[in-house]
Amino acid sequence: MTERTPLLHYRLSASVNESERQSLQSGHAVEQPRKGPRHRSSEHGSPKKLSTFFGVVIPTLLSMFSVVVFLRIGFVVGHCGLYQAFGMFFVAYVIISLTVLSVCAISTNGALDAGGAYYMISRALGPEFGGSIGLMFFLANVCGSALYVLGLVEAVLATFGVPEDGIITSQYQVLPSGYWWSLLYGTVMALLCLLVCLVGADIYSKAAFLIFLVVMVVLLTIFISFFAVTPHVVTLPAEATLNPNGNGTLGPTTANFTGFKIDTLLGNLWADYTEDYTTHKMMTFATVFAVMFNGCTGIMAGSNMSGDLKNPSYSIPRGTITAVIFTYIIYNLLCVLEACSCDRSETRSVVHTAGSSLPAPKWILLFVFFL
Repeated sequence: MTERTPLLHYRLSASVNESERQSLQSGHAVEQPRKGPRHRSSEHGSPKKLSTFFGVVIPTLLSMFSVVVFLRIGFVVGHCGLYQAFGMFFVAYVIISLTVLSVCAISTNGALDAGGAYYMISRALGPEFGGSIGLMFFLANVCGSALYVLGLVEAVLATFGVPEDGIITSQYQVLPSGYWWSLLYGTVMALLCLLVCLVGADIYSKAAFLIFLVVMVVLLTIFISFFAVTPHVVTLPAEATLNPNGNGTLGPTTANFTGFKIDTLLGNLWADYTEDYTTHKMMTFATVFAVMFNGCTGIMAGSNMSGDLKNPSYSIPRGTITAVIFTYIIYNLLCVLEACSCDRSETRSVVHTAGSSLPAPKWILLFVFFL
């Protein structure tokens, strides 16, 4: 047995070693097992070149900065308030920290090879556990891909789609809107992602650093927008102007981007759950947490690069923990800036992070959503 052998494999290895000893005692030579292609490729394959930053930190950050950053931070603060938003992110990161610490313990418990989470789990608990958990990872990635595609469609329609009330406020609003049109756009995007997967993962791996730079630039513009944009009035979507009590009367049609004001902060400290204008259902702590938690996933992206790392036992724990801490700080800063500068009606109704005050070019935001 070696340190790469699954721990639950010891019984089979013990029986094989026992049969070998019996054969040697009887005078028969035991033929050495022929090395498979995996062992030959590991001995004579290409050297591993990725460092901790490029192999673990960047993939994990790109996976954790999902559509929640750009579309749903205001939704969280608007419904549950700043205090509960802090509590939600704390609970979410405690949950993912348990997984991160488990991955760190397994990754530092022996040599790692290609295979990511499946290899680590199958080596520690056996191939049965590795296969079952690998299946759950597959289903989670399927659901995550659907979330990202829907976020891209929502961003495209918010920028270039014709409003459902027919009132066009920009010359760029030319795309038809509606449920079936959204389904069509999402299907086209999913097929495009399928073509990229058929070509190979090298497209993503070669452009990972460029994508990381674009995401960081967009996040920087979001933070700058809170300080650079002057207070102004924001027009709410038509479907969001109905009374939150659901009695059919019209509510406020505009909201204020106030800039940094203590009164705005005090108005956003406590929870104020209302009916969501898109689903027409009353929001609760559990429903808002379910929306927010999607932005805290993706922590296994760096671990899945174990076959391309110089020193996976060193890089995976340090890179993953660094990415988790960084995203936690960014999420909480965005919540504070939202609570200090945006009316509650604006944060609940406007889809992007800084309301209509975001100065970043819209094509950059759409590019990030697509990536």
